[in-house]
Amino acid sequence: MKNGFFFRRRQPLAAFAIALFAGFAPAASPAHADPSPVKIAIFDFELDDASAGGGIVGDQARDLEQLDRARDDVRELIAKSGRYSLVDVSSAEGDAVKKRALWKCDGCEAAIAAKLGADQSFIGVVTRVSRTEYAVRFKIRDAHTGAMVLALQTDLRMGANYSWNRGAIWLVKNRLLDNP
Repeated sequence: MKNGFFFRRRQPLAAFAIALFAGFAPAASPAHADPSPVKIAIFDFELDDASAGGGIVGDQARDLEQLDRARDDVRELIAKSGRYSLVDVSSAEGDAVKKRALWKCDGCEAAIAAKLGADQSFIGVVTRVSRTEYAVRFKIRDAHTGAMVLALQTDLRMGANYSWNRGAIWLVKNRLLDNP
């Protein structure tokens, strides 16, 4: 059973036994260390409407409602993870914040997050390609340096604005929180 369960299980046990008999306690692995949660500023989700009818067709109030729903679902999921501590962004200032256009400012959200006391900034953007095709993406930056920590995207086909939160939740669950 060289490649079987028995052979694989013996190697870690043998290493532990040698360390124990040599008088050494196994060192705690840094991977198992429980660091304090990262303070993260999650800004309002934003819409990049690249569709042919962008700006002239659609219900802006309904789109804002769905963007807020995606933001709230993401905030809840991230807060419950224990890996992050949410920073209140309600006092954030600047035109890009008010106009929901942080995605256009080339990383300015990092400095805004730092002023709020965050370690990282998070912006979520929904790009409307057409009325049934969307991309949901987010960017996380180091608030102190502005360096990109993580940028992810998922595409939605045959959907509508009520599915934006599902794309955002999928990204957070399967790409952010599953990634140590």
